[in-house]
Amino acid sequence: MEKKKLLVTASTFPRWENDTEPRFVLDLCKYLNKWFTITVLVPCAPGAKERETLEGVDVIRYHYFPIHAWETLCYPGAIVPRIKEKKVRILLVPFLFFSLYFRLSRIIEGYDMVHAHWLIPQGIVQMLFHKPYVVTGHGGDVTSLNTGILRKMKIRCLRRAQHVTVVSHDLKVQLEYLLPGLDPSVISMGVDTSKFGKQYAIEHYFGQGNKKVVLFVGRLAEKKGVTYLIEAMREIDAVLIIAGDGPLKQTLMEQAKEQGEKIKFVGAQKHDVLKAMYASADVFAAPFITAGDGDKEGLSVVVLEALASELPIVSCKVGGVGELLQDRETALLCEEKNVFQLREAIKTLLDDSELRVKLSRNGIKLVKRYDYEEIARKYALLMGK
Repeated sequence: MEKKKLLVTASTFPRWENDTEPRFVLDLCKYLNKWFTITVLVPCAPGAKERETLEGVDVIRYHYFPIHAWETLCYPGAIVPRIKEKKVRILLVPFLFFSLYFRLSRIIEGYDMVHAHWLIPQGIVQMLFHKPYVVTGHGGDVTSLNTGILRKMKIRCLRRAQHVTVVSHDLKVQLEYLLPGLDPSVISMGVDTSKFGKQYAIEHYFGQGNKKVVLFVGRLAEKKGVTYLIEAMREIDAVLIIAGDGPLKQTLMEQAKEQGEKIKFVGAQKHDVLKAMYASADVFAAPFITAGDGDKEGLSVVVLEALASELPIVSCKVGGVGELLQDRETALLCEEKNVFQLREAIKTLLDDSELRVKLSRNGIKLVKRYDYEEIARKYALLMGK
């Protein structure tokens, strides 16, 4: 039987092979290839190819501004942080919307269904076409920009969708508040558990001598809570490795200066490098918070990767991560923005090897439920494979 043709739209996607950009949409598509013939449509970026096949997935990238070097709205990172970093980028937003609409109008009839990742812009552009679609909310696209015309467009997008999914129960509640009577499915993003594990550990990988290592991986944006993590490290005898870039990088580096070599910023890392970093660290810190505009983590892929790497976690009771993890069973959980609790939790894990082993073993059991084989099967059933 011939497979259905599925068009996937997104605004966060690897720009090329071994990119540092988040790859969860690519990973999901790789596993969905079992049931669908998939094409991914994403914005272009300087240096990226307009068409290519990445790990067996066909990719089309559309230009959205006449001067290609100025196509900087979506990468690296995500649209809202990119605008916060440089306000003038907001002028690119209407170009992105129009270009996505124009490219969809040219190719959409060749597909049976569309999977739109993020309500804005992919979801609200998709609602303008008479083609069955699934829309997935990931985080800030659900929790922020909920006033005026954007609120009305979001609601219309949700009403017209064949299926609505979100990556956490917290986001489900948010959408049900936005549109009473809506019953979105909760299907998280996942992790390829075969790519992570203690087998990738390298002794003294970080060049830290005998010091234990606390690791943070992610965008350096407000909702990640890194400023509280840096403050918590003041009285901790360990090295903090911060792997990531983002709009707050310079601010955070200034904050960390007085702690000297104890805190190291290593920039965004390729995924093949990250698996060794996870496996070689002692504690993973995910000090997530609710940002001033309401944005917060949906379900953090880096937390799933840490779990798959048998790395014990300290995190906060916020968003999808607060749902995923259980205090003292799969992580040590703190109240968000509570520097004292964060410091004590990290100290506890660094000092208690038995607790680290317990959390690691329980984490492996938990993360198996989030393997992409299982996540893709849920989406395939939803979309009528």
